[in-house]
Amino acid sequence: MTKTLNVDICVIGAGSGGLSVAAGASQMGAETVLIEKHKMGGDCLNYGCVPSKALLAAGHAAEAVRGAGAFGIETASPGFRGADVFGHVHKVISAIEPLDSVERFEGLGVNVLQTEGRFTGPKEVEAGDTRIRARRFVVATGSAAFVPPIPGLKDVPFMTNETVFEQKDIPESLIVIGGGPIGIELAQAHRHLGADVTVLEMFSIMPKDDAELVDVVRSQIIADGIDLREGAKILRIEKVGDGVRVVLETESGEERVDASHLLVATGRRPNVNGLNLEAAGIAYSDKGIEVDARLRTTNRKVFAIGDVAGGLQFTHVAGYHAGVVIKNALFRLPAKADLRSVPWVTYTTPELAQVGLTEAEASKQGIGFLLLRWPYHENDRAQAEGKTDGMVKAIVTPKGHILGCGIVGAQAGELIQTWVLAMSQKIKVGAVAQMIAPYPTLGEVSKRAAGSFYTPSLFSERTRKIVKFLAKFG
Repeated sequence: MTKTLNVDICVIGAGSGGLSVAAGASQMGAETVLIEKHKMGGDCLNYGCVPSKALLAAGHAAEAVRGAGAFGIETASPGFRGADVFGHVHKVISAIEPLDSVERFEGLGVNVLQTEGRFTGPKEVEAGDTRIRARRFVVATGSAAFVPPIPGLKDVPFMTNETVFEQKDIPESLIVIGGGPIGIELAQAHRHLGADVTVLEMFSIMPKDDAELVDVVRSQIIADGIDLREGAKILRIEKVGDGVRVVLETESGEERVDASHLLVATGRRPNVNGLNLEAAGIAYSDKGIEVDARLRTTNRKVFAIGDVAGGLQFTHVAGYHAGVVIKNALFRLPAKADLRSVPWVTYTTPELAQVGLTEAEASKQGIGFLLLRWPYHENDRAQAEGKTDGMVKAIVTPKGHILGCGIVGAQAGELIQTWVLAMSQKIKVGAVAQMIAPYPTLGEVSKRAAGSFYTPSLFSERTRKIVKFLAKFG
């Protein structure tokens, strides 16, 4: 028998964004239904951010052993217990799972339905044997790995980010198709854990980031022993024995690359199938659901957040979207999403972090700007730890307004937060220059980069004349 629930808000999808909306709405007194057909926590917890960073951490540990000799410490080459490596990955997932569990959210007062949800009309969703009528709906179904139509791909075993962490051992050799952040992170993690790795990218790796900063990452992954092929043209994929073969088109003819395993990391596609969006009058495309600045769909009673709304596909963006929706849906405030100060990080060694405009984007827009740089090798902490590869590169207007910043180097993801705060609060570069940074810390690179804004005027001939003039008065 079908039952009907009349609630204030209905959320479809229990990833980062959906969980944030559901928890916030319920605790603020709204009757809330949360629908999830797969795993609570979504892609980030189960297949994305969390397991990938756990695997990277294992790789970093192995690299620390390899690099110990530089500090005068004698060690043997690291060995690998693949089952324990992936055991660590799943241990981390298990440690976080309770925070995203059905039990926790039911404890917050959320009615959790573990089934598929689909619209049956503009104001109604069907979930199993339950019909939900809500004042507002939020679609937060995320995205899934995109599998390109490469000839032969469907005839060979391959992994995506949704299956790569199910391995029982480290692959002997691995081909990664795709040179975006996911592909490069997983390629380097596997290389640090002993696998022979080849990366095939049709264009150039990490295209959304500053090209100069990407060069630093590129140099390191090549130094790690990864066979990086940019501009690769894949003709077909074949099964060879227990492994796979990728056939490439080159100027001299066909080239074959063999490996025991294949990982496809060629981007993401929004999860819109099965939602029956047409019934609710919600417009969408292959890029996701169409939303306005307030994250409302073409059905103004329905919001879409996170990856399914297109745009920047990051967990923290979904969380930010959740706050915007709460303001709109519960408090009727015309809050708008402003993504100009949203950062992103690729957790390679070295890390690469970016917020705002890159140099190329600022040039394309015809904006007058100054480049502020500071290298890691002029930082005492970086020297002490042997992490001297990297730089801060900030884009500012002639009046000191910050347009963007990119950092490549150790802990770039932590260091970028100073610049994110400055941009979000419209703080000029002078405030970063004047902050007192503890010594010795990597954070000093941001202070020094910001301080370079004043170097031309501070040490100018005019300043010299002023100092000499004032000296006459004692």
